[in-house]
Formats: sequence, C-alpha cells, structure tokens
Amino acid sequence: MPLSTAATAQSAAAPTIEVSVTGLRNTKGQLLVCLTTNPKAFPDCSKDKASVRMAVPATDAGDFQIRAPAAGTYAIAVVHDENANNKMDVAIFLPREGFGFSRNPTITVGPPSFRSASFAVAGDMRQSIKMKYML
Repeated sequence: MPLSTAATAQSAAAPTIEVSVTGLRNTKGQLLVCLTTNPKAFPDCSKDKASVRMAVPATDAGDFQIRAPAAGTYAIAVVHDENANNKMDVAIFLPREGFGFSRNPTITVGPPSFRSASFAVAGDMRQSIKMKYML
C-alpha cells in the first residue's frame, strides 16, 4: 500500500474522544454515556438514532473512549446509574443519581443547553467531566 493511501485511510478514521470522569461518590453500577450532535436530542439521546450511547462500568470511569462517527460539534451527557437499571432515578423532580456534561457547564435549573456543553471534534481529543449530585 502506498504511503499516501495509508495516511489518507488513517485520517479518515473516526475520531476518538478520551473521557475521564471525576467526582463519582462511589464505584457502584455504571455510567450511561451519550454523545450527540443533535441539540434537540441533548441530553436524552434516545431521540437521536445517530447518537453514540454506551454503558461503562463505574470502576472504569477514570478513563474510557468514545468513537465519534465523524468530525463535528458534539456534546456528552453522563449519568451515574448506581443501581444499574439503565435510567436516571429521580425523587421529587430531582435526580437521585449523579450526572455530568462535557465542558462542565454551570447547572442551575434543569439540564444545560447543547451549546454550553458542545465542543468541536476534528480529530482525537480529551474531555474531562466532573460529576454532580443533587441528593
């Protein structure tokens, strides 16, 4: 294979986002991770068929990778699903489990906007997410 073909094939590979999550209150359960380019589907990726969704054991939260489908503007939402029931549990309209977002936007009432959590992906990169707990 000519060198130029190998370089082109490598540059066309999907970008990798290395993610480190800090501030977990324990290592029980899993992290539900969502990567989306769709502002209307953030932070609940279930409305975005093109989103990347994955479950990561909480013990691996310090360092894991997400493959972005292509270069673009993305946002990441993370839920610490402590009881591993594949959803965020709420009590009196407040999340019982931890959550975090790319770029660590300030949380007031409700989830942050896509814009405040979004970042450009043009190649391999890192994101550090700090977990928050309301209860």
